[in-house]
Amino acid sequence: MTAVSPSLLQRLKQTGLVTRIIIGLIAGIALAWLAPDLAKSTEFIGKVFVSALKAVAPILVFVLVMASIANHKHGQETHIRPILFLYLLGTFAAAVVAVIASTLFPSSLVLATQDVAVTAPGGISEVLQSLALSVVDNPVRALMTGNFIGILAWAIGMGVAIRHAGQTTRTVLEDLSNGVTVIVRLVISFAPLGIFGLVASTLATSGFSALLGYLHLLTVLIGCMLFVALVVNPLIVFWKLRRNPYPLVFTCLRESGITAFFTRSSAANIPVNLELSKRLGLHEDTYSVSIPLGATINMAGAAITITVLTLAAVHTLGIVVDVPTAVLLSVVAAICACGASGVAGGSLLLIPLACSLFGIPSEIAMQVVAVGFIIGVLQDSAETALNSSTDVLFTAAACLGEEERAQRTA
Repeated sequence: MTAVSPSLLQRLKQTGLVTRIIIGLIAGIALAWLAPDLAKSTEFIGKVFVSALKAVAPILVFVLVMASIANHKHGQETHIRPILFLYLLGTFAAAVVAVIASTLFPSSLVLATQDVAVTAPGGISEVLQSLALSVVDNPVRALMTGNFIGILAWAIGMGVAIRHAGQTTRTVLEDLSNGVTVIVRLVISFAPLGIFGLVASTLATSGFSALLGYLHLLTVLIGCMLFVALVVNPLIVFWKLRRNPYPLVFTCLRESGITAFFTRSSAANIPVNLELSKRLGLHEDTYSVSIPLGATINMAGAAITITVLTLAAVHTLGIVVDVPTAVLLSVVAAICACGASGVAGGSLLLIPLACSLFGIPSEIAMQVVAVGFIIGVLQDSAETALNSSTDVLFTAAACLGEEERAQRTA
C-alpha cells in the first residue's frame, strides 16, 4: 500500500495541468451526484482558490506591465494595435451572431416583479464617466479593489517613467516580476483542487432544475457563444495567420477556457492567461499588456449576453427593431461594459442600458436582469470562458501573424 501511494502521486505530478483539471472536474461531478451534502462542504475549497487568483492578479498585472515597459527596448514591436483591432472585430462579430440567432430563434421571457439588489448604469455618459474615474483612481485603492483599468494606467505610467532610471532599478523590477510569477505558478498548480470544490458545491447547491424554465434562452445564449468560439474566432484567426487555426483555438479553449468557466472571473483568469502566453512563446512585452487589457475591454461574451437578453425582452414586448440598429446598439453597450466591470453582475448590468435604447422602461429591464441572474450559473461561466480564452487567442494570432509577415518581407 505504501508503494502504491508515492507512485500515484508521482504520476499525478507528471500529468499535465489540463488533465488534472479534467480529473478534478469529473471528481466534483461524481461527488455532487453521490453525496450532495458532502459536496456542499467543498465550497470553501473553491472559494479559497478563486480568492487566491484574485489576490495575485492585481499585483501581477501591475508589476509585470510596469517591468515590461521599463525594460522595453526602443524600436521593439509590441503588436498592441493589431490585437486591439482583433478585440473590436471579435466583439462586433459576436454581436452580429447574437442578433441573427435572436432573429431566427426568438426567445420569450416570463416577466414578473422581482427585486434585484443591484444598481445599473443610468446611461452611456454615466458609464464613460465611471470609466474615466477608474483610470485616475488611487493606485493603492485600484490594487485593493481589483480596478484593472486603474492598475493598467498606473503600471504604464510608472513603466514609462522607470525606463529613464538606472539599469539597477530596472533589473530589480524585473527580478520582482519573476518573483511574483513564481507565486502565480504555485497558485495555478492548485487549479484542479479548486475546480473540484467549485463544481461539487455548485452542482450540489444549485443543480440545474431552476434552469429548465429558461432552456430555450440558454440554448440560444450558449449556442451563440459556441458558434463564436468554434466558427467565428477561427475564421478571424485564419484571416490573420492564413493556416489551420484550430490547434491554437483548441489550446486556448482547453487551457484558458476551462479554468475561466469555473472561476467565472476574467480577472482571476489573468494569471492563467499570462502563463499560457508564455508557454506559447509570445513576446512578453506584448502579452503582459494585452492580456490584462483584454480582461477589461474584450467583450465578445458580454456582447452576446446583452444582445440576446435585450432582444428577448424586445420580442416579449412585441417591439419591432431593424437588424442594423440592434447590432449597433448591442455593440455600443458591450464596449461600454468595461465601465461597469468592477460592479457585481458584470455584463448583466448593461442590459437596462441597452433596453433603454429600445424604449423599454427600467422596471421591465431589471426583471430581465433578474432572469440573467437565474441562468447565471451557466451564462456567466460560458461568457467568461469565451472572453478570457479569446484574450490569449487574439494575442497569439496577432503576434504570430506579425512575426510571419515580418519574416516574409525580410
